[in-house]
Amino acid sequence: MADALLLLLHVLILVYWLGGDLGAFVASYLIADPTRDRAARLGAAGLLGDVDMAPRTALILAFPTGFTLAVARGWLALEPVWIVAAWAAGLVWLGLAWRIHLKHAAPTSGLRRFDLGLRWTAAALLGAGGLAGLAGATGWPLFLNLKLLILAACVLTGLLVRRLTADLGPALGALAAGQADADARIARSLAVTRPAVLLIWLLLLAAALLGLWKPL
Repeated sequence: MADALLLLLHVLILVYWLGGDLGAFVASYLIADPTRDRAARLGAAGLLGDVDMAPRTALILAFPTGFTLAVARGWLALEPVWIVAAWAAGLVWLGLAWRIHLKHAAPTSGLRRFDLGLRWTAAALLGAGGLAGLAGATGWPLFLNLKLLILAACVLTGLLVRRLTADLGPALGALAAGQADADARIARSLAVTRPAVLLIWLLLLAAALLGLWKPL
């Protein structure tokens, strides 16, 4: 039962990640539509920010749930104490992410810089682990090494999305102020971001396939 519940949680993470991303994706078109009322577009922007917390939460929880499954099923030969450490770190990171969202922390704030550092560190560790496994240094199964690399790619693509949408907040402020260039700035910011979001979807589908297939 414990294994089934853990697997269910891991699957729900994929569901809410993709579902939240889809909601944010649809909202982005409402925000960029110049024919809609300004208040409606700004309301959609607020909704996008809230809905986007689903994939942000899912990304963070993918680490401890996946790690716990790997240890419990014998794919990683580690003591159970490491599971406790993984969940403690994941929940602290999750609390940080939600604090940033609820406080609307500025891009230059210490909280955001710390979160950014965590994401770069996670991507580096996941990538290094996956590459080491593919090189035969760990003895981990093939599907696990590939999933580590895919998750690292998801983190990096998420960082790219942040870079591409750096002007979205100021552009929405320009929209609220009625500035003439707001529409073009919003449209440009969202248009260049959508391919990166689609890439994340493809990576998640590949990870899900590997989890079901489990090639050794």
